[in-house]
Amino acid sequence: MKLATSHIIVNDQTVTLEVISERLSNPGLSEREKELYLFLNEWFSDTDFVLVQTSGSTGEPKPIELPKSVMLKSAERTIEYFGLKKNDRLLLSLPSRYIAGKMMVVRAIVGQMNLIAVDPATDFVFLEQEIFDFGAMVPNQVFKLLELPSGMEKLQNIKNLLIGGSGISEEMEGRISQLSSRVVHTYGMTETASHIAIRELSGNRKSDFYHCLSGISVNLNETNCLQIYLPEFADPFQTNDLAELQSDTSFRILGRADSVIISGGIKYSPETLEKKLERIISERFVISSVPDEKLGQKLALVIEAKPYRTDHLEQQMNDLFTPFERPKVICFLEHFPTTVSGKIRRKDLKEMIQNY
Repeated sequence: MKLATSHIIVNDQTVTLEVISERLSNPGLSEREKELYLFLNEWFSDTDFVLVQTSGSTGEPKPIELPKSVMLKSAERTIEYFGLKKNDRLLLSLPSRYIAGKMMVVRAIVGQMNLIAVDPATDFVFLEQEIFDFGAMVPNQVFKLLELPSGMEKLQNIKNLLIGGSGISEEMEGRISQLSSRVVHTYGMTETASHIAIRELSGNRKSDFYHCLSGISVNLNETNCLQIYLPEFADPFQTNDLAELQSDTSFRILGRADSVIISGGIKYSPETLEKKLERIISERFVISSVPDEKLGQKLALVIEAKPYRTDHLEQQMNDLFTPFERPKVICFLEHFPTTVSGKIRRKDLKEMIQNY
């Protein structure tokens, strides 16, 4: 595939094919930089696709061939949506080995913008002095920033911020809604070249619904799972996400069909129950299930922490839940199993608590 340009501006320096080759031959290159330059080398090659890795949140991670034409179109949609322009400053604080990081690079190339690449583990101190037109973070990065005394001010120095990769707590949403900058939550997957829809989290456009980018529409299948229609593909993408439609271009995610728990013949969405618990549990937690002779499966609250007394927590749950919804057992795990990108592997977690 012949691309319009064969260079990119990274950290205020023009990076050409020759520079990429030179950097990759440097044995002292950090792993983060190596990932970036390997992707740039692949992007500017003659192949029509990029090899990308799925997240592994619902199964084993697998490599797929993603057409560059699809990635280009995705970048154009995002640039149009946010009104980005030539020479804008884009903050890359995500690993370049995953689709979210790769797409930040592609947006910079397509829009002829300046990509500022930093270590994903950064403390973002530089945000006290620098301003960016666009950036993307995972919720954990935002959480760590909000924990800092000047975290809100730092975040506001990113004019347009995407948050994606996993869900956002009610508390975090409340704090984000107070920001004067534009912050959005994204919905998408590796196969669709990152996000296909955006939910506004700040300002007067704040919404519970995701709104599709230009040219994209959605529908529900017979089990109320979301289907995504992109003009670049003949067939729709079938997801395992239970959804509610507001229109054929706006929707709300209710939970995952493959995480639904059937207890005593009743179906429960863990994500719906977890929303109720966010205000009373500070540690990371999930709703799962353990075997039960009478119910088949009984609801279990799993907390990522060393065991502690739960008398007060149980009293609070009595006020939050109906008797049927209330978790019947509370489990503790010191460390949740996660993907490399930080998503909880619910299936593995469930296996870990079966004998609890």
